[in-house]
Amino acid sequence: MTTFDTDVVVIGAGPVGLTLANLIGVRGHRATVLEARHQLIDYPRGVGLDDESIRTLHTAGLWERIQPFTVPHHVVRLVNGSGQVLATNNPKTQEFGYPRKHGFVQPLVDQELASGLDRFPGTELRFSHNVVGLEDRGDHVVATAEQIDTDGEVTGRVTLTARYAVGCEGGSSFTRKWMGVEFEGKSPSTRWVVVDVANDPIGTPSVYLGADPRRPYVSIGLPQGIRRWEFMLHDDEPTELCDDPAFMHSLLKRHVPDPSALKVINQRTFTHHGRVASDFRKGRVFVAGDAAHLMPVWLGQGWNSGIRDATNLAWKLSAVLAGDASDALLDTYTEERRKHASDMIDVNMAAGTVMKMGRFGGAVRDVAASALNLVPKWKSYFTELRFKPMPRYATGVVVDQTTLTPGTARAGFKRGAKLAPFIDSPGELSPVGLQFIQPRVNTADATNVLLDDVTGDWWTLATWGTDPTAYLTDADLALVRRHRIKLASFMPETQRSRAEQQYAGSAAPVTVVGDSTGALKDWFDVRACGLVVLRPDHFVAAASLTRQASQALAALRAAASLSRQPAEESVNAPVEELATEGAPS
Repeated sequence: MTTFDTDVVVIGAGPVGLTLANLIGVRGHRATVLEARHQLIDYPRGVGLDDESIRTLHTAGLWERIQPFTVPHHVVRLVNGSGQVLATNNPKTQEFGYPRKHGFVQPLVDQELASGLDRFPGTELRFSHNVVGLEDRGDHVVATAEQIDTDGEVTGRVTLTARYAVGCEGGSSFTRKWMGVEFEGKSPSTRWVVVDVANDPIGTPSVYLGADPRRPYVSIGLPQGIRRWEFMLHDDEPTELCDDPAFMHSLLKRHVPDPSALKVINQRTFTHHGRVASDFRKGRVFVAGDAAHLMPVWLGQGWNSGIRDATNLAWKLSAVLAGDASDALLDTYTEERRKHASDMIDVNMAAGTVMKMGRFGGAVRDVAASALNLVPKWKSYFTELRFKPMPRYATGVVVDQTTLTPGTARAGFKRGAKLAPFIDSPGELSPVGLQFIQPRVNTADATNVLLDDVTGDWWTLATWGTDPTAYLTDADLALVRRHRIKLASFMPETQRSRAEQQYAGSAAPVTVVGDSTGALKDWFDVRACGLVVLRPDHFVAAASLTRQASQALAALRAAASLSRQPAEESVNAPVEELATEGAPS
């Protein structure tokens, strides 16, 4: 067996790298995070937190620690230059267990992500380590980092060996450049200045996107009494102008009575980008977050898209590290994440166009928005955030619901199409490739808990109203045991107690889940299936009739490159201090 210093070397201690390291640690593997800076960034950057990301933070065991630094139901209003509300984004649904949108204070959240690594033996965060070299040696990677003192001087070089490396070091990513992949897209020349202040002088709790033809702006109320403003700079205004207090006061005086009294936390200028890497993997090296894609800030999706990358990649790395799947599983990372990141960039770029319209275009936009608000269907399209592309994995670790073909999944099927000899489709979209809902449920051991607390952070095979072991062969049950697939039966709460007694003698343990709200029943009712297999990231990998359980499992094993053999002994050795630590190369 080969000894490596760590399982995964993570380059960059931003939210994506820290989340990835926590998710790897939760699943029993080691990660070493190398950060060039001497400490975490201490000023706000990302300000919007989605329900999908919260679900990931819950999986990482950190949501309760992070929740105090958030505000739920963050309402976003698009207003014109006169203050007229053109559109309101205020989704009320909680299908994934949490309010759809939260405001948050990133430095405080990042601190919790960093301290969360202390829970795991062999997982650590090393500041002042600037990665300058990567080498893929076929069965492992070698990362070389320069140690930097507070004066910026190089004091030594360190090398680490790892099974895999992931670059999460931002848009100027060394890792992506080392990979040699294209960074496709656009970098508009429009510049913005952002100002964060303490002791919010306005106090309104939500978000205003000011589509003002004179100067577009953003005003955001954040937790801990922080207020953020962003102002677009005109082409004839040099960036250096932002260093002039009089100019900054002129920007702020329309929003606050006395700009000179503001307590500024941070001020900086930035340019919006819309770019995505042509590939997120090269051999044993990956990129995630801003290293893989950059998007404008309009919908608050830069931070959340990076967390989606970490969520997707972490469970796949964990499966390969544990010997549960072959390295081929990791090819699905680019397949699944690149298209959604690209779609999200397109929507954000379009939102920016709406914000930056001139006087004539803005007048046309305002009339159109007023008309659309009179139509409930179109109004709800904005209110409920339906324009936001949800991740849907059409290829990768998915099984087509109609044909049970591994590796691909059609989004829907024609009304009346036969999914099997015994059932007609009601015309709904297939759930395969979509995130599964998360209502509150009951079990023998817990009452009114979120579903993820029951199913856990690995595979789940669930049926509606029946014992799942009734449809599994001995070979299927062996696969279930081999890959720690939890078996569950979802049913009305009224039936739960009796079913728990009936299933006590099943061929394998079955968790009976009481559907106390009716959300699970409604979900199965319109999706033409009685069985689902949920991935570790809570996406639907397969959906079928209960009698097709064996076929669905076989197809899933192929799609996820799962091993049939018993797990091999871990190739990971305890972390050891490197002899080269602090020494020049």
